[in-house]
Amino acid sequence: MILFGLLSLCWGSFLNVVIYRLPRGLNLSHPPSTCPACRARIRPLDNIPILSYLVLQGRCRSCGARVSPRYIFVEALTPVCLAILFFRFGLGWSFAAFAVFTTALICLAFIDLDLKLLPDKIVFPTAAVGLLYAFFRPDMNVGQALLGAAVGGGFLLLVFGLYYLIRKKEGLGMGDVTMMVMIGVYLGWPKTVLTLILASFAGALVGGLIMAVRKKDLQFALPFGTFLAPAAYVALIWGDGIIGAYLSLFPNP
Repeated sequence: MILFGLLSLCWGSFLNVVIYRLPRGLNLSHPPSTCPACRARIRPLDNIPILSYLVLQGRCRSCGARVSPRYIFVEALTPVCLAILFFRFGLGWSFAAFAVFTTALICLAFIDLDLKLLPDKIVFPTAAVGLLYAFFRPDMNVGQALLGAAVGGGFLLLVFGLYYLIRKKEGLGMGDVTMMVMIGVYLGWPKTVLTLILASFAGALVGGLIMAVRKKDLQFALPFGTFLAPAAYVALIWGDGIIGAYLSLFPNP
């Protein structure tokens, strides 16, 4: 478990590199990590996940520029999410496939938050892994995976088309559509619907708060992928219980 935790922390640190570099078309391995403000190379001792951030009090050792707290948040979030996966599914093929899925969700959530972008370089390979896993998984077959993809992507594509017909402009990006295709491949259609409900509710709540606090109108855009990602993770881990609890409200006659 100690080794698992250390590897997960290192993986979270690498995800910060992916989140920053991949959507900007930068190489993931070269050059080594540098301070965005002064471009000084970050020494290995200053690049230890979580610990270095706390020791340096969230600042660059060379220039004192503040480092975004997002870095330590991603480094802490990744092992927590992977540990929950481990306790939920054990260490096996299910864990491996869902770890790929969870990794993609974390990257997509923060990239969309920063740039309002959901890169195909993450979405399509992750969806391919999920479809391949569907040939071997015990709880869902390939047909159910494809149905989940069709329900998730198809619903948002319908919303995209209707909004464009009514308002003559895009109400959401096609990246949201392809992300829902990816989510549907892993979750199947019931949990995909749950993901859409949870993400829409959270988005509406946050959007309402922003409008109230910052005096925004209905024209400002929210990064929907940032809400889809945690909703999909919740559906993956606790979706069966949530759906079962909801259905129990309507007992059979």
